[in-house]
Order: sequence, then C-alpha cells, then structure tokens
Amino acid sequence: MKNPYRLNLTQTLSGFLTLLLAIGTQLQAQTPTAQAQAARIDKHYNALHSLSVHFTQKYDGMGMHRQESGTLLLKKPAKMCWTYASPAGKLFVLDGQNAYFYSPGDTEIPRVPAKKLDDLRSPLRFLLGHTQLAKELTNLQIVPAENGAFTLSGIPRNMEQRIASFTITASADGVIQSMRIEETDGAINTFTFSDEQPNAPATDADFIFNAPAGAHIIEGMPPV
Repeated sequence: MKNPYRLNLTQTLSGFLTLLLAIGTQLQAQTPTAQAQAARIDKHYNALHSLSVHFTQKYDGMGMHRQESGTLLLKKPAKMCWTYASPAGKLFVLDGQNAYFYSPGDTEIPRVPAKKLDDLRSPLRFLLGHTQLAKELTNLQIVPAENGAFTLSGIPRNMEQRIASFTITASADGVIQSMRIEETDGAINTFTFSDEQPNAPATDADFIFNAPAGAHIIEGMPPV
C-alpha cells in the first residue's frame, strides 16, 4: 500500500515547484531587457524641451564625505544649471558652449569649454540632446530595483579612463530616480532626483553666468 502522507508531500512539493517556476517566468516577463529600458528613458527625455528636478548629491572619496542638494534646470540644446541650496550660493552653469563652477568666496571661477568637460555631472548631458542611451554606455546591463524600477549599468563612452562603474535607476516608464558614479580612484558620487517637472519654464537667460563682484573668470579644469 502506498503511503498517503508521502503522496501528499510529493504533490505539495510538486505544486510548490510549479508555483516557483510560474513566479520566475512572470518576473522574467516583467523585467525588460537593458535595451528596452534604455529606450524607455530615451523616449521620456527626448520628448522634453526642458526639465527641472530636485537633486541630492553625495560624494565619498579622497578622505572626504560631502552631501549637497539643490535644483537642476535643463534646457535643450546643451544648457544646464545646478543651483545649490546646500551649500547656499554654489553654482554650476553650462551655457551651451562653456561650463562655469562657482562656490561662495571664490575669487577665481574656472571656465571649461563644453567639449572638454570631464565632470561628474557630464553623464547627464545625454539628456540635453537626442538621447540614445544604449549607445552612450558600453557593456549595458539591467537588474530590478525597488518599487518596480530598474537599474542600468555600463560605462559612459570616452570616460573609461575616469569612470569604473556607472548606474542609472529609473522607473518603469523611464523617469530617472538616481545615478551612481564610481571613479577609477575609488571615489563615489551619488545623485538622487525627485520632484521632476517636465518642460519646466526655462529661458536662455537662466543659463547666463555672471561673475560676482570681486571674482574673475579663468580658463581651467573643473574642481572635484
């Protein structure tokens, strides 16, 4: 006589394995490919003319830990303004041709041609043109993140000597939530974004940098 308990156990295990397989298949079906998620991000940002978003930036490296926050304003083509609330008065402006870096108390303000810009904010420049994220990042990969979001990883082209790891976490509909950059020297920069306002009011005047009294502009490279 067959043992009914063994039969029930076998049936239970079989049912459990079937359920796990079904869940795994469903999750796999819900997870887009890296290229598909990159295309969603492209579609979202390529449709915009401008953008305003709150950011928090954390930096760890060279024995320093720093956290700053403020508002990022973007306007196509190729204009960007980071206005810091903490520390108040800090400013980064890309006017389409040159980038300017200012902190309160500076008497010399570096100006860097946009084509030579090698700054940790520069990966976001792909939002300023016609984005093709899958072509901007090499070795593109994807993993699920919290709350239905997904994280893309890769290395921005032409920044391989400086960046060891680069990730973008975006919602399922392509809205970027965070960006993490690990440099080859071990320094880590993390940007978290919230309160995005697509097509926010933005004029060319918002991206004109005027040096404060007592300060002058110099040709230079961006600071850390």
